Amino acid sequence: MITTTTETVPGKEVAEALGIARGSTVRARNVGRDIFAGLKNLVGGEIDEYTKLQAHAREQAIQRMEQDAQRLGADAIVNVRFTTAMIMQGAAEILAYGTAVKFK
Repeated sequence: MITTTTETVPGKEVAEALGIARGSTVRARNVGRDIFAGLKNLVGGEIDEYTKLQAHAREQAIQRMEQDAQRLGADAIVNVRFTTAMIMQGAAEILAYGTAVKFK
């Protein structure tokens, strides 16, 4: 599945827009990570535990978006974007979305 943040794919002509493809995941922090993150916060620097948590969440959201596009019969997803929203204290949703398209 081709995914791009641009409106077009070089060398390809869009025949049809099939709709919005989306994938999301909700992730919560855990006590173990919070303890290490709190200690890291005291000395400064990157909080690796949260960086890894966010990276995994983004990858899962992309995978689910691609599955949604396949369900729609798409060849690609263009204009891919990410957004995040806090669901509750300590939990956030990562949403990946874009336009599912079929090529000529």
